[in-house]
Amino acid sequence: MADILAQIKSKIASIINADSYKTWIEPVRFSNYTNGRCTLVVPNRFFKDWISENFEQILVSLFRDATNEEVKIEYILEKEGGVENKKGSVVKKPPSYYTAFNPKYTFENFVVGASNQFANAACLAVATNPGKTYNPLFVYGGVGLGKTHLLNAIANFLIKHKIISVDRICYITAEAFTNELINAIRLGFEKIEEFRSRFRKMDVLLIDDIQFIAGKERTQEEFFHTFNTLYDNMKQIVVTSDKFPRDIENFEERLRSRFEWGLIADIQSPDIETRVAILNKKAEIEKINLPLDVAFFIASNAEDSVRYLEGALIRIGAYSSLNNVPITIDLAKDVIGHIIREKKKEVTVDSIIKEVTSYFSIKISDIKSTKRMRSIMIPRQVAMYLTRKLTDLSLVSIGERFGGKNHATIIHSIHKIEEEIKTKKELKEIVEKIETRIKST
Repeated sequence: MADILAQIKSKIASIINADSYKTWIEPVRFSNYTNGRCTLVVPNRFFKDWISENFEQILVSLFRDATNEEVKIEYILEKEGGVENKKGSVVKKPPSYYTAFNPKYTFENFVVGASNQFANAACLAVATNPGKTYNPLFVYGGVGLGKTHLLNAIANFLIKHKIISVDRICYITAEAFTNELINAIRLGFEKIEEFRSRFRKMDVLLIDDIQFIAGKERTQEEFFHTFNTLYDNMKQIVVTSDKFPRDIENFEERLRSRFEWGLIADIQSPDIETRVAILNKKAEIEKINLPLDVAFFIASNAEDSVRYLEGALIRIGAYSSLNNVPITIDLAKDVIGHIIREKKKEVTVDSIIKEVTSYFSIKISDIKSTKRMRSIMIPRQVAMYLTRKLTDLSLVSIGERFGGKNHATIIHSIHKIEEEIKTKKELKEIVEKIETRIKST
């Protein structure tokens, strides 16, 4: 099976470009094969997730061809399960929760559109002047929209331009931070002090998915003191989350308030033009000949997640190469047709404003004005809240559509309605009624 894996890797090398092969496929190693279950060793969970999403179908297909039987792929993480020795068996090694910076995740490779331009600009500013501009920086957005890419881009920029040495930059997931703390507690006082020192001596701390520590009191306590130490010494802190700080449940108020000391930037789902640009950029990197009509087909029908778009392209490109057929819309339908999402009815800002102004009996010009009477401010805030909820527009774009309102005004309006509908039944019913009208027209 080790020889078969080597043959399979060789085939994949002929499909994707050399950089992608070296980054994602070359590190994969064989561990065990029993009863149709092939266990592979991968460097870390990030690798596992990426390979599972983008290459597993290809691996299964090639293993099936080589063995004439159905094969299920399973993974061992080096950081948890050990590392393969020369004889092919797996030997244990001490756990390491740090993830190396992904060299492919740079600012140059990040496709910027209206949905992410604010977050991209903020991260670039932090990378250019760490600890002095936007500290802390809190980036939030849905799964697969580029938060991890931007964190790695910051690290790669700092290293490339020799702003900070690599040993003074730490990128780690909140889950790994928690696991390392648990391990330190288990081993005693000296290990806890070592844990604290390790993070608090960093010049740049990049933590992914900070919402993971919600409800974990000891982890929040340690992170709170780590945050204070770094902040007081003007060291840069960047965290990502899938939610706005105020929306993370079971999160200490003192942590929320510290995140709000700096800058909060959001990433929204990309519009179709940005999705096409992402696909074209990925196709260029992977040397995949992607016709424009196929790019628009994928962008129009696939999920908005950047990770999903890239995965769909990799699968289509691999199928085309393995079968020696050109990429067409029909081929794309065959490859990703079973996972194409059902298109939702498009909701526009104009349709939202129309329904809100109709319900409250005010003029469209009023809702876009600077008037601050309560009879206009409440409808305006409701319209902004619904625009945020029902469209993919970024906060910057929403502000532009509402008469040039600034970023802070949009955030305040949205969160004011979010909080008030929790306690004011009448307002909640009004918002729900307007939302129903918008979706039905």
